[in-house]
Amino acid sequence: MTTRFSDVVAADARHIWHPYTQHLGALPAIHATSASGAFIHTADGRRIFDAISSWWVTLHGHSHPAIVDAITRQAAMLDQIIFTSFTHEPAALFARDLVAILPEGLNRVFFSDDGSTAVEVAVKMALQYHANRGSKRSIVVALENAYHGDTFGAMSVSGRGTFTDPFSSLLFDVRRLPDPTTGDTVAAFDALLEREGRSIAALIVEPLLMGAGGMLMYDEATLAALRNRARDNGILFIADEVLTGFGRTGPLFACERAGIAPDIICLSKGLTGGTLPLGGTVATDEIFDAFLSEDRHRTLFHGHSYTANPIACAVGRASLALLDDHCARRRQAIHDAHLAGIASVASHPLVRNPRAIGTVAAFDLAVGSGYLSPIGRDLAAFALQYDILLRPLGNVVYVLPPFCATPTDLGAVYSVIGQFLESL
Repeated sequence: MTTRFSDVVAADARHIWHPYTQHLGALPAIHATSASGAFIHTADGRRIFDAISSWWVTLHGHSHPAIVDAITRQAAMLDQIIFTSFTHEPAALFARDLVAILPEGLNRVFFSDDGSTAVEVAVKMALQYHANRGSKRSIVVALENAYHGDTFGAMSVSGRGTFTDPFSSLLFDVRRLPDPTTGDTVAAFDALLEREGRSIAALIVEPLLMGAGGMLMYDEATLAALRNRARDNGILFIADEVLTGFGRTGPLFACERAGIAPDIICLSKGLTGGTLPLGGTVATDEIFDAFLSEDRHRTLFHGHSYTANPIACAVGRASLALLDDHCARRRQAIHDAHLAGIASVASHPLVRNPRAIGTVAAFDLAVGSGYLSPIGRDLAAFALQYDILLRPLGNVVYVLPPFCATPTDLGAVYSVIGQFLESL
């Protein structure tokens, strides 16, 4: 085991380029060997609590038996097939089951690979929808401090900053509305509609919870007002629920909290329970129908080699089946534990803006600011000493566990956070 451990660490150090990692000065990667439930097991015998759902993807816990069984059975039958002229049971039935739980009117599922590509598809759908109908609408509207992914279209509709600065000259222009946590987004949208309303093709938002921008949380009334104004002005409303989908904010989809249905919804992360990569962009029949034509130029020219991978789709169906009443009670228990945990640290003089929605809780530290603030790295290293995985967004601390996490697990997380605060 010692030899295997050293070989893996050495090979990683020599050959792997990790995401969102400045390798100069970075600590060696932790050698994970297995995971179960809310815990990651390592080669040196540690059992680390996954307080961030392995980058917000793991819904039901690692290596859930129902999901492992779905992978095993499907892999033995049909592992991969081109999804142009073929279909298969996992994709067709997954699409049917998914549409059944989505906000009303979302009926056409376009599968892709991940959240960023789900957003790319949505933006292309929206722009070509208007073009196919003979409309000259070509402006996309987005929010300040948004994050929609790392591919070029997704970066273009994301807020400008650390993640996008190296590529800023290559991104297409969008119109920006103020971050709802800092400005009057609705009034700004009204003003924009007065100036350019007939040229706007789409408005894209992260509903209620803006993740990588700092776990920013805003109210349902703002979301509903934006959606209604978009509808009244012939503008497609895109909801990026890559993070918020499948119960993260309480109900299955954040849009439900505001009583709205978007024209297009973007899904990934929890789409397969966080087990396999898969993206989904779901649109209304009206949008789909705009691409139906004898003129093949009106085709949506977009696709991925692994579109609707049968194993991933089978896993998605298994994950949906686990989103039952028992799961809803677990999510409520996590929310209650968050409220208690946040209250335990809220009085510390360095804690600002404690907040929670569904299974997500966050607060800001009044130490530095922004994604590159070293305080986040310091907290992550401190928590790992206690076998807790945290990955703050700079000075923004958040806790986002799998749905199998218990109040006891979360109590331990907040206890360690409290110890770190006292050590500052």
